[in-house]
Amino acid sequence: MRISATQRTENENRIRAAMDRLLRGEIPPGGKCDIKTLANEAAVDRTAFYGTRPYGHLRVEFERRLRALQDAGEIPDPREAQIARLKAENAKLKARIAQSDETIDELTDFRSQSLARLAAQHEEIVRLREASAGTTQVRRLPAPRTTVIGSCS
Repeated sequence: MRISATQRTENENRIRAAMDRLLRGEIPPGGKCDIKTLANEAAVDRTAFYGTRPYGHLRVEFERRLRALQDAGEIPDPREAQIARLKAENAKLKARIAQSDETIDELTDFRSQSLARLAAQHEEIVRLREASAGTTQVRRLPAPRTTVIGSCS
């Protein structure tokens, strides 16, 4: 079905108005900043935006403006912004977990080495005590006397 030049102009005006709203972040509930939502907001058939259809140039313009906003760091769709934020947070948390796992592995190795060294030192002390108990040339020193400083008797 052919449309008149007036109808086409009205449709283009509605599409441009809807495009501006979407790019400002005024996303309708359940919608996204995409061609489907643009078509719904402008009350135009979505297929009119593809190929050589009447509003293909507006689709290209919409995608160009959307890409320019995204390149500038602005994301008009709050859901897309939330997804980007959550992905960044997820990557940061994965890095923290990897660092924590590495630290835990290092500390576990250190603990194992420390316990092995303590056990070896204990065995050496026990061996030396047994060896010293059997010889008569080694004498034990008397226990130190405890003296109270500053006391007169």
